[in-house]
Amino acid sequence: KRQVHGSAPDIAGKGIANPIATVLSAAMCCEFLERADEAERIRTAVMEVLADGPHTPDLGGEATTEEIESALLARL
Repeated sequence: KRQVHGSAPDIAGKGIANPIATVLSAAMCCEFLERADEAERIRTAVMEVLADGPHTPDLGGEATTEEIESALLARL
């Protein structure tokens, strides 16, 4: 069975994946759909979380994927 590049099977289901890249992809989708304001709100939320935390283990923190999602949603 082949793995998809970037699928991170070693951390699947552990709740430690960093969702930031996926969220930034959503901002790119908003731009494509000519929703620049929404794209900017998403990017701003991401930058605030990256600056202030919480952070997932790959960024030196201990936060779960869900905690990052909650932090992002709170800033939106």
